[in-house]
Parts: sequence; structure tokens; C-alpha cells
Amino acid sequence: KPVLVHVNRPILRTPTLAIPLDRDVNSAGFKVDFQKHMPAVLAGDDPAGSNGNQVLENGMPKQHWALLECLAREAGCAAEDIADMELQLCDTVPGALGGLNEEFVFCGRLDNLCMSYLAIESLIDVTKSHEDLEEESTIRFVSLFDHEEVGSCSAQGAGSTVMMDTLRRIAAALGGSQEGAVERCLQNSLLVSADMAHAHHPNYMDRHEPEHAPIINKGVVIKHNANQRYATNSMSALLFREVARENALPIQEFVVRSDMACGSTIGPIIASNSGMLTVDVGIPQLSMHSVREMCGVKDVDTTFEHFRYLYKDFARLMKMVRGQS
Repeated sequence: KPVLVHVNRPILRTPTLAIPLDRDVNSAGFKVDFQKHMPAVLAGDDPAGSNGNQVLENGMPKQHWALLECLAREAGCAAEDIADMELQLCDTVPGALGGLNEEFVFCGRLDNLCMSYLAIESLIDVTKSHEDLEEESTIRFVSLFDHEEVGSCSAQGAGSTVMMDTLRRIAAALGGSQEGAVERCLQNSLLVSADMAHAHHPNYMDRHEPEHAPIINKGVVIKHNANQRYATNSMSALLFREVARENALPIQEFVVRSDMACGSTIGPIIASNSGMLTVDVGIPQLSMHSVREMCGVKDVDTTFEHFRYLYKDFARLMKMVRGQS
């Protein structure tokens, strides 16, 4: 059976070359050969007299026996019972508050665990009791996908059918056999594509569009791109911005420089597959994709509140931006 394993200690590390052995690194830049430079160090000696790499009787590809034994302990099984695995290395150092007044969060994988956390926590907060949903006319839910950084084209990625399959089942369950139930559901929905944003970097100020450079701790960011790298349009931006206005929450806007390429999110992927009104948003951060990323404490708090109010007031605001009330 499948087992989820988290080895919460640093059993592997990928060491870089010492600067005295790479004198040109500061002038030529750090250049990585992923084949030669990225293998991680597991152990110095053959631990506990193990036999090193070997093929198990069940056809398991070659893996170091010590690694299999480590995983087996975490999974609560014998090493011989492991038929296959998918592993990913991650930083094991806990996050920390930093800055003179502890106004920053220094932590690995803020992109995009931070926005995922806020989406789930705010949903939990507004659905604590039956009373919270007594007069609700919409469906509140969160979708989390794998493989966004490698294109989303997988069975569990945003490019798969899982999102539309789920929406069809919801619409069918609530709409019965009514014709067009799925289409009406989609046209009355809002997708908030929540992914971290690029904050204004004080050491690289020329990399930002001067009038649209988000500042840490100044609020969640609405992302815009004319080439549809973000799926925000005027109506979705207005709706999301109205939540901030009504509740006195800070909000910012991001546009990439016209002479630079723009990153993307899963927003355009799902929007193009579903036709849903979509807004791309995110907390501004520095050092995106670094082992130690950085965002603002206030932004975490205010974005949590923003999502809470959006869940609660979406039906009313959707009618308002469409001129129906």
C-alpha cells in the first residue's frame, strides 16, 4: 500500500565547491551542471555493515540498503517490503521570524506552501459550525495541485482533468439532471489562483516596473499581464479589490517590466479549461525558489483576513460587480 514518509532530519546534503577551488565563481557566476554537481551525499562509510547498492528480490531498482532501511523505519515496514518510491529532498531547518522587529518570515518553500496554508486555514475558519453555512448559496472549496513548477501536466497537476471532474460532480449532485448545470456553475464561480508574488528587491531595483513593485508587509498582490501569463481581468480584479476596500485591508498591484519575460501560475491553465472568472494573487516575497525565502508577517495576517471575507461575501460581491444588485 502507498505510505507517506517524512524523514525530519538532514540525511542528505548537496555540497557546493569551496570558493578557493572555484576562484571564478564571483566573476563568472555560479553555473550548475545538474548531472555532475547535484548528487547528494548520504553517508561517508557503509553504515552498519550494509551491502551497499543491491537489487531486491521484488525487482526494486538499485538503491543503497541503508537508505531503504531508513525509509522502512519511517514507514513501519521491512526494507524488503519497499517495492518502489518517489522521494524529494527538502530543507529540514525550521522557519524563523526575522528583522529588527520580527516583521519577516524566513522559511523554505514559502512558494507556495504559504498561500496553500492560508487558503485552507481561512476556509476552516469560516466553516466552523453549521450556522456559518446556513444562508450560504455558494460552494466554498480549495484545490491544491502538484507539479506547478514543472508545467502542471500530470495526473495530479492543474493541467489534468481533476478540477473539472470535481466541479462536474458537484454540479451534478446539486443540480440533478438540469441541462446546463455545470456551465451555470462555472459562470457563477470565481477562481482565486493564489501563488506567491515578487516583492520589490532593494538590491535589484531595476528588475521591477517602477509603478507596480509590491512592497513586503503592504498587502496581498493582484497580478496582471497583457499576455495572459496571469488570468486576472478587470472584473476579477475589481471583485478582489472590493473585499479589501470594504474591510480596510491593504492591497497592491503587480505588472512585470515590459522588457522582461513574465512567469506564470496555474490560473491561466484552469481558466482556459473551465472559462471561470479568475484572479491571480499572492503575498510578495524575496528570494523565490531559494532554500530560504522571505515574506512579511503582516501580509500573512491580512491575506488570511482577505480570504475569510472573500469566502463569506463572494455571492453578494459577484452580483454587485455584474450589476445585479
